[in-house]
Amino acid sequence: MQKATLLASNLIKLKNLQLTGKLVSEELMLGIHGSKRSGIGIEFEQYRHYEPGDDPKRIDWKLFARTDKHLIRESSTESDRQIRFVLDLSGSMNYTENGVSRLQYAQILLASLAYLCYIQNDQMSLYTLKNGMVQTLSATGSATSGRQAFQKILVGLEKTVAEGAWVNDAAGLLKFPELQTKTKEQLIFVSDLLQVDDEWLKLVRSLANPNREVVIFQILGDREANFNLKGFYRFTDLETGKEIELDAESVRESFQHSMDDYLAGLKEQLQIPHVQLVKVRLSDPIGMVLKTFLTKRKG
Repeated sequence: MQKATLLASNLIKLKNLQLTGKLVSEELMLGIHGSKRSGIGIEFEQYRHYEPGDDPKRIDWKLFARTDKHLIRESSTESDRQIRFVLDLSGSMNYTENGVSRLQYAQILLASLAYLCYIQNDQMSLYTLKNGMVQTLSATGSATSGRQAFQKILVGLEKTVAEGAWVNDAAGLLKFPELQTKTKEQLIFVSDLLQVDDEWLKLVRSLANPNREVVIFQILGDREANFNLKGFYRFTDLETGKEIELDAESVRESFQHSMDDYLAGLKEQLQIPHVQLVKVRLSDPIGMVLKTFLTKRKG
């Protein structure tokens, strides 16, 4: 099985976020051509394996020290952006399909992106949304780069626990600390984007601007989106704990219409400047999700 096609269920068995992030990311470093707008929001470079006849001076020795692989750097650019990872920790992130929870998938996805930033020495930090509050997990001041930042993000991700609602009724628009800089930055949200009212839309609109790009990875399950269930089920609201028993087939059509309308409306409302929505299913190999995302950014 190729690394880029590893499913989250396979990666979870490794029980090591650093290793899983490395496995996914190293596969992506080969063959993704750089351009001014490629990468995670940074100037992503292309690497290839060293071949006989190549000038040894072209080997990225810093990368070799990190990966133990002889790779040739095809281009060299400096990142002028700060990468801010933002993880939704509301109770609905505990939703699970085929042994993979939304939170576990999100942890591996963010660990993989963080490893890419680490390889390129980009500045990065980690935030979480929970119970109406923004918590900074990986930075106490300005965003840091390199191994220190990568390790802080891994430690923060490993400690995350999803529970409750992500916004209290009186919370209003959330304010992110440490984001008032002149440097261009990118916020990478990972969430299911399931909302009671328009709290997600309000938050995204309040944050996106010419100096701050917002990328949202929306993770949904196949059964969750398609509702292809038969028989009686007890459904539990993972944020409030409320339960209801019903025949899945009797509500499938109305549920599907509601879900389709919601997702279509959300997509339309997020088609605003400086915002990108990336739709993800729990069954999607994380490597392929990131490869598609990075490749599209080449344009």
